[in-house]
Amino acid sequence: MYKKMKLADTIRVAPDLLGKDVNENVKNALKHKLEGRIDKEIGAIVAITQINEIGEGHILVGDGAVYYDVNFDAIVFVPTIQEVIEGEVVETVDFGAFVSIGAMDGLLHVSQVTDDFMSYDGKNGRLVSKNGGRALSEGDKVRARIVAVSINEREPRESKIGLTMRQHSLGKFEWLEDARRPSADKEE
Repeated sequence: MYKKMKLADTIRVAPDLLGKDVNENVKNALKHKLEGRIDKEIGAIVAITQINEIGEGHILVGDGAVYYDVNFDAIVFVPTIQEVIEGEVVETVDFGAFVSIGAMDGLLHVSQVTDDFMSYDGKNGRLVSKNGGRALSEGDKVRARIVAVSINEREPRESKIGLTMRQHSLGKFEWLEDARRPSADKEE
């Protein structure tokens, strides 16, 4: 889920930027420091949207930079357990599919795609059902539910988000459309 949050931080403005516009320097320093960062408490910081207040600058002994206390607004992505999300399959592998759900990717394990047994077709790079004639491949749009979240602040690439599509109204968009059509339309 995306949220707009009011946050505070202390920002370092390098000495070579002194004399230039303070607001612009602080906003650029905030973006460089925080955008793309993942925090267990607040989620993934997607964008710094507005600077609300810049405190008085402080200089530390031995460092020519100026440090500012800043209050600002940011857009963050917080993956929440049981949240239904929509995303795009960005990669299929033998153990499942990775789905882009905004600022992060989630893993849709092969056992969580459908009730039917799914196997990996390495030649075509897709997951194929044994009996239902369904396939899931890169670029497919899906609706899934978040079932597990493990955020790793130190190594954001190690963060894990588990997904499932084995529930009513979840799955590949084409499968959901087929299920909504009256049975007479399916036969034609």
